[in-house]
Amino acid sequence: MRRILAGAALLLVAASPATERQRAEHALNRLAFGARPGDVERVLRTGVDRWIAQQLHPERIDDRAVEARVARYDGDEKTKREAIANAAAQRIVRAAESERQLHEVMVDFWMNHFNVFAPKRRTAFVVDDYEREAIRPRIWGRFEELLLATAKSPAMLVYLDNARSRSGALNENYARELMELHTIGVDAGYTQKDVTELARVLTGWSIDRDGAFRFRAALHDRGAKTVLGVRLGGGGVEEGEQMIRFLARHPATAKHIARKLCTRLVSDTPPQDLVDRVAKRFLDTKADLRATVKAVIDSPEFWSARGAKVKSPFEYAVSAIRAAGATIDNPLPLARELRKMGEGLYLSQSPTGYPDEAEAWSGTGATLARVDFAVALANNRMPGIRVVTNDAAALATRLGGPEFQRQ
Repeated sequence: MRRILAGAALLLVAASPATERQRAEHALNRLAFGARPGDVERVLRTGVDRWIAQQLHPERIDDRAVEARVARYDGDEKTKREAIANAAAQRIVRAAESERQLHEVMVDFWMNHFNVFAPKRRTAFVVDDYEREAIRPRIWGRFEELLLATAKSPAMLVYLDNARSRSGALNENYARELMELHTIGVDAGYTQKDVTELARVLTGWSIDRDGAFRFRAALHDRGAKTVLGVRLGGGGVEEGEQMIRFLARHPATAKHIARKLCTRLVSDTPPQDLVDRVAKRFLDTKADLRATVKAVIDSPEFWSARGAKVKSPFEYAVSAIRAAGATIDNPLPLARELRKMGEGLYLSQSPTGYPDEAEAWSGTGATLARVDFAVALANNRMPGIRVVTNDAAALATRLGGPEFQRQ
């Protein structure tokens, strides 16, 4: 009888409001850019699982108010600096204010995965379109459609030089990163010959005078090619599309994408069993990204990973603003602050994008920069941001503390 009562007591504890509150807090920290005042209570009223289900379908969430705000920074730009600043302003406003929080978290993930360095040549003037047209509409669909959209994006074509690659004058930059970073991963066993052959497949993928994708048949290498054992008979643009779809569906790609998603959403060193299960879901659903992300969220490893991640500067700054209940009057000063903190938006020169592991953001300098930001924010001294608080010291302590830097 005592055992039965003890078991019943454990069940009551597991279903207690405190446990649900912890789940709500964890969901808001990991699947959103942190909680605003009152958000935990709102999620509890909705139900944690129902809130997550809503977030997995952002197209059903009304976000017109944020889109109206973002439109203010969607004008003509005369300089690279202005173009990058406006794109960063839009991202900051969306991350801080959008009700489609999981969508914004995953936009951040995929923009890093398919990183472009905006200052390179004319990339700055198309990075906004890249995010809006190639990335945002496709992150809940099939991975191959997202991969193909990035491959044909002017931003990627310029950044990794594929627009300049032609028969007899190959540029292998994009072909290499397509395999190493975007799909199968560096340990998948491909060779330098595979890189060269894939670069030949992608010759002629270029840009027209209006800055849109154009396949230039005269620049395409029509010779026979073999990539990862796939033989191609010298076709046109279709053989590049064939290889991109092949790479998108590859088992090594499933493992690579699964590990990166688990690293972002669970921990810096996700359990291999979890990675394998998520990779299997990726393959079983023909690379359906909504189903793949849901597989991570539904895992017990996700829910047991509370406090297992260190926030990047972008995550930290936006979640601090949300936690303070602050209003962003002008996001441009914050964009400049992010540069100081080491994560200027669209400014990662490496194709790898910004790191997603604690080591990159846990140094003394990085910690001091966060504390300085927290103190300035709490005391209403951050340009462009309004904070209303009766206890600046308590807010600064909270935002600078380790419990807030971790999520």
